[in-house]
Amino acid sequence: MHFPVAVQARPIVRVTNFIQEFSVPLILGVVLGLIVANVDHHWYEVVVEFNPFGGHTGVFGHELTLHFIINGMFMCLFFGIAAKEITESTLPGGVLNPVRRAINPLAGTLGGVFGPVGLYFLMAWFFYGDTSDFSAVAKGWAIPTATDIALAWLVARVVFGPLHPAVNFLLLLAVADDAIGLVIIAVFYPDALHPVQPIWLLLVVAGMAAAYGLRRFHVRWWPVYILVGGTLSWIGLAKGGVEPALALAPIVPFMPHGNHGGGEPTDEAHTHASDAAPHPHTTDHGAHSVLEQFEHQLKLFVDFGLFFFAFANAGVAFTSIGWVTMMVLVSLIVGKAIGVTLFSWVASLVGFPLPPGMGVRHLVVTGVIAGLGLTVALFVAGKAFPGDSPFQEPGKMGAVLSIGAALVALVLGKLLHVRQEGLRPRLILPWIRL
Repeated sequence: MHFPVAVQARPIVRVTNFIQEFSVPLILGVVLGLIVANVDHHWYEVVVEFNPFGGHTGVFGHELTLHFIINGMFMCLFFGIAAKEITESTLPGGVLNPVRRAINPLAGTLGGVFGPVGLYFLMAWFFYGDTSDFSAVAKGWAIPTATDIALAWLVARVVFGPLHPAVNFLLLLAVADDAIGLVIIAVFYPDALHPVQPIWLLLVVAGMAAAYGLRRFHVRWWPVYILVGGTLSWIGLAKGGVEPALALAPIVPFMPHGNHGGGEPTDEAHTHASDAAPHPHTTDHGAHSVLEQFEHQLKLFVDFGLFFFAFANAGVAFTSIGWVTMMVLVSLIVGKAIGVTLFSWVASLVGFPLPPGMGVRHLVVTGVIAGLGLTVALFVAGKAFPGDSPFQEPGKMGAVLSIGAALVALVLGKLLHVRQEGLRPRLILPWIRL
């Protein structure tokens, strides 16, 4: 018996959706990287630093090792999709438009940055204040500011229930956190081997101008924006001494995000409410905006490609666990929980209330879940501590172990009784489209 192609494809689609939903490639990459690095760390480094083009072939002073290709090129797409999420949140009907609707979650976002940073500096001073290593260790302050959106969403749905307003609250917090993270990487972590040369950043401006021009001419094929604007931006950042993985962040916002390709935003994509927070990987397949096509056509590739990112960055020997590991881990879980809770609570006191159905106990658990830093935390750890730094591997191990925030949140959620089955909340935030 022969079944229609669509019927035959359904199991594949279901498996693919499951793999994306539970971030399976990312988690497998972390596990495999840890195993290989602890079985034969030398072989692991040989693989990661392998140059497939031979010798010391490079581009603009960057050797084309697998590590650089993954971190400096592939991650452009990852941060590009993050920029897409941030852009959509600012459109009419998005969670940051008007801003007043999002004041409380945004206050929590600031707390989720200042809390971990303050705790990290406090521990750095306590453990290394009287040593010559203090300044080197202090450079890792930004590692615990990160939140992994996909993993945080997954854990939040399990802890709170899929219909709880805390899920939307956390997604907004994570999106805003990503925006802050992009700025932190660009401003505070320039390329140590290539001093900042501002003149080259004019190419980034040229890339933005090119993307704007393409939008004005109603170009509706997203690869053109990447090839023209993205290339100029990447060269400008690479030559200018700024992290080139951020090349698409200033280009993506110029992609047409309305349904008519004219460049003006429309409300159509944001007018439908949803009872449950959507999955971060979900895209409206019926939408035709260039911005949404960009995400829809690249998301599968990026999600599976995160396996290689995790493998190339999470390969840390367990013997490297030290005080910096503990500092990153505690700052992520405890610092986030304190910061998010305190700042959002204060915001509610001054007239910017929490969503209906949320209280202080929900904020505490939300802050713990936001401590799942993994992806971006690993990336920042590689930038905060140079390759020859004795603190890079301990810092990365702290980022990897932040997966433990999921277990802490599950236990804490049970103790505080935050899960409400069958809840159909009246959300004060619009549907978050990620």
